[in-house]
Amino acid sequence: MNGHHTEQRRGRARERIRARQQRRSPMAVPGNVSSNNASRVRGGERLDTVRLFLSDLWWRATHTPQALYALGGLVVLAGVIFVLSHVLGGRIFPNVWALGVDLGGMTIDEATQKLDTLWQRSLRISLTDEDRSWTASPADLGLSFDAHATAEAARGAGMSGIPFGIGIAPHVSLGDELAAQTYLLDLSLQANLAPFNAGYHWVGEDLEPVAARAGKTMDVAATLSDLMTAAQEIVETRRLDLVMLPVAPSLEDADRYLEAARDLTSQTFQLTGYDPFVDQEITWSTDRDTFTSWIEAGADGLDLRADAFRPFLDAQARTLNDADNGLRFIEPTDVTEKMRDAIRAGVPDVTVRIRYRSTTYEVVSGDTGNRIARKTGIPFFLIQQANPNLDFETTTLYVGDTIQLPSRDLVLPIDPVPGKRIVVNLNTQSLVAYENGAEVFNWPISSGISTAPTSPGIFQILTHNDVASGSSYTLCGDRGCGQWQMYWFMGIYEVIPGLMNGFHGAVLLPGGQYLGGGNVGQPYTYGCVMSRDDQAQQLYQWATEGTVVEIISNEFQPQSDVGRAAATLTGGI
Repeated sequence: MNGHHTEQRRGRARERIRARQQRRSPMAVPGNVSSNNASRVRGGERLDTVRLFLSDLWWRATHTPQALYALGGLVVLAGVIFVLSHVLGGRIFPNVWALGVDLGGMTIDEATQKLDTLWQRSLRISLTDEDRSWTASPADLGLSFDAHATAEAARGAGMSGIPFGIGIAPHVSLGDELAAQTYLLDLSLQANLAPFNAGYHWVGEDLEPVAARAGKTMDVAATLSDLMTAAQEIVETRRLDLVMLPVAPSLEDADRYLEAARDLTSQTFQLTGYDPFVDQEITWSTDRDTFTSWIEAGADGLDLRADAFRPFLDAQARTLNDADNGLRFIEPTDVTEKMRDAIRAGVPDVTVRIRYRSTTYEVVSGDTGNRIARKTGIPFFLIQQANPNLDFETTTLYVGDTIQLPSRDLVLPIDPVPGKRIVVNLNTQSLVAYENGAEVFNWPISSGISTAPTSPGIFQILTHNDVASGSSYTLCGDRGCGQWQMYWFMGIYEVIPGLMNGFHGAVLLPGGQYLGGGNVGQPYTYGCVMSRDDQAQQLYQWATEGTVVEIISNEFQPQSDVGRAAATLTGGI
């Protein structure tokens, strides 16, 4: 009976196939059908035959218990083969992820290399504060990553990633806390926002207050703590939220200083850079609105908004630097303090000092340490200090050798006084003093003798002593060294640390005589510049500390316009 029913089913299946073929076969084939069309027809027939075969095969498989068992067995066998291939091959099962990388199908070593490459080369963490962000590498933040342990954890996840996938937490820790702290401290210099104290701005011809705004500062300790406790999450999300604390402005009401601000900002602002070595002034200015943006209301009056002023300062510093190949510069802290003092005093004019960087000197024929000092205007002991590995007493200098020269500013340690300048001509034994370019004094002097010469260079008045003492090895005997007294002494430079040369009047020697017999006009001193006593007193009372002194000779040419004028006036060099 079963065989009979089976044969009936097969017969009905064959009848259905023939019926479908008849429905799909054309009634007639036109005589003019091209060979290409015929080929397409034959191809379609073959495709239909394959489809019918597969349909019949599926029907037989799903209606025959033995076929179903065989099909299930094939599926199970395929699954077993799949599992065994991963287990025996030591491979990670599909859909297992770590650090955004699909590790499925990889061995532990392959996954380790893949993860380590990502960590070293391309993984970056965004450090964010609201709409601001910075990017850092894991190494910047002192983070350590165990790629091999992460790969082993991915292998141990088995088939848990099928079908929906599974993420493996990376083995991350804060391995270098000091590096993280250093990086965050450096970043805080950029991330911190100073509070915006109440200020002012012009609206047409009216000056109006500007409201204050709170600032913020990074809590480095709290941010570091978050990095330490949530290292895995930070790495997975590629994000570290900076802990920022608010900083209140010191003053929120600008109305009380409105009139003072109007008076100050209605004037033309002028910043002057003064170079005392060449007696040159460079003036920078800006418009009213920019000047006003630098002003804020402080606790005790108007003050400088330093962050608003800094771009202007940097621009002028770059201009100066580019013009002099980096030799001259203005010191930002000095300028900022002088600006702050001027604004507090309600003065729109500020004079700052142009400074010099250290440089080098190339030895030429005939140079010695002392000769280089006299040519450059830098005392010999300062050149020795700048070249600690060079013994000028025993080392021969060769043409083309390079030695270090310290900054010229070392001989001008205090702020120079613009407008006043004393010029000493060693060649003609004369002195001329100028104030604002006009001659004030002009008289003969006596400089140092050949065994203790006066140093040429640009110096300044450093001290005032109406009576000072001095001595020389020539005054030494069995009973010790005698001392002389100098009247109206003003120190101008150190010969060696603690021994200063300067201006003075009459010199009373231990024996009761005066040096040079009280005369001037030719070298008599041991390095100082001596004037007649009454003239020395005038100079003493006129030359304030900081007044620049230009000592010229055939070795050290005039550096300023008044120096050149004095050289011409006194007979040249």
